[in-house]
Amino acid sequence: MQSKTRLITAITFLMAVSLVSCKKTDTNPPTTDETTNLSVHSDDESRFSNEIDAIATDANTVIEDNASFNGRIENTLGTICNATAVADSTNEIKKITVTYHGLDCFGKNSVNGIVVLSMSKATHWKDVGAVLTVNIQNLKITRVLDNKSITINGTKTITNVSGGRLRDLASRGTITHTIIGTDLSVTFDNGTQRTWQVAKKRVFTYNNGAVITTTGMHTEGAVDGIAEWGTNRFGNTFATAISEPMVIRQDCDFRLVSGQVTHSKLIAIVTVTFGLNAAGEPTTCANVGTGSYYFKLVWQGLNGATGTVILPY
Repeated sequence: MQSKTRLITAITFLMAVSLVSCKKTDTNPPTTDETTNLSVHSDDESRFSNEIDAIATDANTVIEDNASFNGRIENTLGTICNATAVADSTNEIKKITVTYHGLDCFGKNSVNGIVVLSMSKATHWKDVGAVLTVNIQNLKITRVLDNKSITINGTKTITNVSGGRLRDLASRGTITHTIIGTDLSVTFDNGTQRTWQVAKKRVFTYNNGAVITTTGMHTEGAVDGIAEWGTNRFGNTFATAISEPMVIRQDCDFRLVSGQVTHSKLIAIVTVTFGLNAAGEPTTCANVGTGSYYFKLVWQGLNGATGTVILPY
């Protein structure tokens, strides 16, 4: 499952780059510059969020069967496309260094940089409350289609709240992880650098395969469920809340089948709903088959202007 999440959001918001230019109702709409900024911000935020999740998924892939990290007989490192993993358990803090050096499994992104996973030598990842420290070093993710990139630096932690290994999910029933990142540096393709924060909960359940449900954990004022927040490339503060849980299902080829996010504190409030058909109605993977899901993006300006777009992902 390690590279599926990296693909999902990148495709989704690539198609949303023109988010306020289609099927919109013009009632004193934002200016062209403002709508462009909303589009670029939505793309930036979605790519960052997707990579934070993808790094966590890759971390699980690497450490699940490593004897030092899980205390089992196996001593293997899971495989990530175009990445190498080297373990070092000789010190009090055990580490696995993952070096990315090429295309992801789907050829959609080129990923280059280093991620160092570390944990106390006395702790095993399957333990209840085990904390994995993830140090991200110049991880540059370049989208192949348009050569646009973001570069992430900083440290986050992943906590195995419930304990257990994902490979045992079918027998365990539920596994819960949290992802917390403070002062993560994000550098955009124009050289602008900002600091973003992350607070997410990922609940893994089993229903004809793995089901991953992600929610936000941060609250600001009256807004809760915030997953990412900070200052965007244009110098504007923002908060992105998961207003309806984001759900990925293995039996739907690890596709995002439902969920909703809301971007606030901008010139307009932007709400994106996933798991829809071409008419903008909820659907299931059985009905989608090998075709597309659709998302509906609705923005509402402070001056009453609104706009809607429905596109596949």
